[in-house]
Amino acid sequence: MASVATPTSATVVSATLRPRNRRLIRLRDRCVVGGLFGAGIFSILITVAIVFILFGETLRFFGMPEVSLWSYLTGLEWKPLLGADKKFGMWPLVTGTLMVTAIAALVALPIGLITAIYLSEFAPARVRAVIKPALEILAGIPTVVYGFFALTTITPALRGIVELSTRWMTPAGEPGYSVFEFFNSTSAGIAVGIMCLPTVCSLSEDALRAVPKGLREAAFGVGGTRFDVAVKVVTPAALSGIVAAFLLAISRAVGETMIVSLAAGGMARLATDPAEGAQTMTAYMVQIFLGDAEFGSVEYYSSYAIGATLFLMTLGLTLLGNWVLARYREAYE
Repeated sequence: MASVATPTSATVVSATLRPRNRRLIRLRDRCVVGGLFGAGIFSILITVAIVFILFGETLRFFGMPEVSLWSYLTGLEWKPLLGADKKFGMWPLVTGTLMVTAIAALVALPIGLITAIYLSEFAPARVRAVIKPALEILAGIPTVVYGFFALTTITPALRGIVELSTRWMTPAGEPGYSVFEFFNSTSAGIAVGIMCLPTVCSLSEDALRAVPKGLREAAFGVGGTRFDVAVKVVTPAALSGIVAAFLLAISRAVGETMIVSLAAGGMARLATDPAEGAQTMTAYMVQIFLGDAEFGSVEYYSSYAIGATLFLMTLGLTLLGNWVLARYREAYE
């Protein structure tokens, strides 16, 4: 007996459409696909244009007689605006950036991860409903506000704490003055860490909540406590997402501009003491484009060289994050 084919819903809809309606649907689909393709091509062209302009101007910088690639890569002094003896060693700006980034990481990464574990594994629904929006509010605060917060609140608080502790530790009869004059790098790093905290917390919590419920139930079934399950089972299972969140936050801290421009200090020097001021790469670029350097001068083009260096640093962090995701990603069914 011959089988009778049952028309599917798509066949029925296609049969009931008029030829004009079919042409309109096809035209609409083509327009959508064309718009998506155009958006993708536009983003690629913008990226290529940025890279071309950035590295093109950087080559102009290294083509000037005052500069050499070797001195830029190995020099320990950055003095592009002081007299005729100009120095273009990148390491003072790089170490200043790394100093602020390290302080921000010490603030954002552990606090963000602990908060994410608490929200994912321990927090009641009511508490989570309060903390989660509060973190989102932190993410929406303009960075210039964080900069003023570092200047007016964090720096005076750090100075007061150290001066008070120094007076306590000073023998009687001797003046109890603090040996720390500035806290620009530390206060800027703390402010940047507070800014990066929502990124770490939100992405880490998403990675933790993506761990299958069956792993938690299996861990509870063999006698694990809630703390053991959260720390020894769920967190290792979400390691790739957590590391990706860390790298994204560090990349954002490296490229932060307004906070470090306001609070990190304005002198380029090797950053070895977090209590001293230091100039970051982005802060120097802001200084140049505020009018301190003439257009077309070696100082002007030096900002492009610093921008290219910063671009390569963030690109390296992005590639490292992609490798971590590909290497340690866990696939569950």
